[in-house]
Amino acid sequence: MYLIFEEDGHFKAGSILSETDATAQVETASGKRSKIKAANILLRFAAPAPAEVMGEAETLSGELDADFLWEAAGSDEFGFEQLAQEYYGHAPRPAESVALLQKLHASPIHFHKKGRGRYRPAPAETLAAAKAGLEKKRLAAERQAHLAAELAAFRLPPEYISLLPRILIAPDKNTLEYKALEDAATAAGLSQLRLIERCGAIPSTLDFHLASFLLEYFPRGTGFAPVAEPIDPPELPRSHVRAFSMDDEATTEIDDALSVEWRGDGSVRVGIHIAAPALGIAPGSELDRVARERLSTVYYPGDKITMLPEALIHHYTLGEAHDCPALSLYVDVAPDLRVLGTETRVEMVHIADNLRHETLEVQFNADTLGNPAGADYPYRRELVWLWDFAAVLEAGRGKTDAVDRVDYSFKLDGERIDIVPRKRGSPIDKVVSELMIFANTHWGGWLAEKRVPGIYRAQANGKTRMTTAPDPHQGLGVDQYAWSTSPLRRYVDLVNQRQLIALAQQTDPVYPPRSEQLFSVVREFELAYDAYNDFQRRLERYWMLRWLLQENVSEVTASVIREDLVRFDNLPMVTRAPSVAGITPGAKVRLAISDIDLLDISFHAEYRETLDTPPDSGVALP
Repeated sequence: MYLIFEEDGHFKAGSILSETDATAQVETASGKRSKIKAANILLRFAAPAPAEVMGEAETLSGELDADFLWEAAGSDEFGFEQLAQEYYGHAPRPAESVALLQKLHASPIHFHKKGRGRYRPAPAETLAAAKAGLEKKRLAAERQAHLAAELAAFRLPPEYISLLPRILIAPDKNTLEYKALEDAATAAGLSQLRLIERCGAIPSTLDFHLASFLLEYFPRGTGFAPVAEPIDPPELPRSHVRAFSMDDEATTEIDDALSVEWRGDGSVRVGIHIAAPALGIAPGSELDRVARERLSTVYYPGDKITMLPEALIHHYTLGEAHDCPALSLYVDVAPDLRVLGTETRVEMVHIADNLRHETLEVQFNADTLGNPAGADYPYRRELVWLWDFAAVLEAGRGKTDAVDRVDYSFKLDGERIDIVPRKRGSPIDKVVSELMIFANTHWGGWLAEKRVPGIYRAQANGKTRMTTAPDPHQGLGVDQYAWSTSPLRRYVDLVNQRQLIALAQQTDPVYPPRSEQLFSVVREFELAYDAYNDFQRRLERYWMLRWLLQENVSEVTASVIREDLVRFDNLPMVTRAPSVAGITPGAKVRLAISDIDLLDISFHAEYRETLDTPPDSGVALP
């Protein structure tokens, strides 16, 4: 005796070896023996052999029409043998019964399973909806296959134009366009990015990098909704000083300015004046939400994305010939350049001049400082004195001019890039940086002394982090460092300025101790600031590669930092060059440059020769 049984959702046939009321011992055609529960047995028959039945049933099932069976089945629940009797018009042979059973099982939209071998025809409206769904899937599959074929042939279907670069950066993987791209990339043996590139859909690598960044961090675009200029407190006292700023020509967010007052006893009062947007951007206001969302200005070669709308920048920037609201730190300095005392004020300050690096650096530089009889220029006396004072401040932090490093400016003119070296630690740099470090250190200490919460920039063991605790900054050599001097460009500075203004005006701080708002600002700012800096570094690296191509540079000289890490001599490029492994750190080498890829922002640097080795290395040149 033979039987048909269901196991794991499949129909199988076998010979009965033994049987009880509850189970049957069965052997299949493969020789496998199994114990089958009686409830899983669907059909018993004496002949023909199981293999013959299953083979014929497979053929017969293919000839059956599910729609016709559904019409014939009526609306009530039925057993498969019952329908087989009605359909064939006679007692069905085993192969016919199995064929119909297989068809019912393979047609779930027509027949809903109700038990072992029992089914109920689907309601007409349910069947119609299911058929429509299947047709939709069929058409979608056809469209997906068509899109994949076009992409694999390196032709970009029009559907993808509006999806780029999102489909490469933050795709919806459930869309058929993404699935088609995935299929085509697999078929072509390329990454999705390279496939899209082969389709000619990335005409500008620069635009692609910009669009990718904006898609992730500025999905609603970089524009601002219209805002009205804020109204500053009318009772701000007016300072009698005439201040000046020092920035490059492209700077519009002028956060800081300086003033110098000469006194009859030989002492000097230095004013450090910081733009005060905290006076008009109330916490939780619409303007505050705009700044809080961006958290920082984004800088990259040739452009920037400001943290604040232009109207606010225009209102608070320390523009020349204007009286501007400012948070001022006055430092009284003795004739021997000792700091005698400090005072913080919230006031209106007259900005007499915006000095620009491009002009000022020609007049105020290391050479002119060493030539007292040189030509005169605006603020010469003030700048020379400030440079001397800055040197004292720097030495007080335990720092010196020993590190000889070069900074670079990226200047774009259309598609052309000029990378201009500028020695770090120029007199302008030293004056501005030392006075800003002094202000940030002093104000950070003031917040800590008065137990007013603030946000600090701390560094230990080479690792820098934001914190609400006044921890040391080892790199700067100070006990605490609270960013407070760039409130037009960094939200952290704006937050700290609110706390400092509250101290200066003797009002309650905006952010009380253990403020959750302060903690969340720290978390969000660090993430955004790191991402913005990474984008700036990537775009600078991109333009360095563009410069190498533009100038047709195939070889460069570099210094080995350690292992396979090198620093180019005439570009701010640090990269890995595996072929220099084993060369003494500090050695000068020549590298061949090849395989520049502007889409990946990558290239290959190959060791050619050693030009010089560091003293006392004990290594002779080849």
